[in-house]
Amino acid sequence: MRARDALGRPVPEGDPSAVEPVGEQALPAGQALALAQRLLDAGRAFSAHEVLEASWKAAPAGERACWQGLAQVCVGLTHLQRGNFVGAARLLRRGAATAPAEVAAQAIALAEQVDGGRTDAPALRLPASVRS
Repeated sequence: MRARDALGRPVPEGDPSAVEPVGEQALPAGQALALAQRLLDAGRAFSAHEVLEASWKAAPAGERACWQGLAQVCVGLTHLQRGNFVGAARLLRRGAATAPAEVAAQAIALAEQVDGGRTDAPALRLPASVRS
């Protein structure tokens, strides 16, 4: 696993800006959402995306789109944290298309704010569970 900083950018091994990597194995849904929320709260949207992506790939067919939407919203936040505002708004909207309604509303509102000049990544609240 390659060393990365808090924004998910590769850094050399031993670099002091490297953060603890997240596991690549899918977690049970509640655990994945809780871990992803903790990572988001810590400003680590890229790592939250990795947790959610593992769940997306392992999810039953009826839940995959929802997990994909959550992961894409986190990629949108990653772009925002990295200063790529066009990419941020695009991925926030793409993720909102299949994310749970409460996350979709947050993502759309943030995409509109980014289009209007917002440059910070606010806290995003994930659902406690994902239902198919």
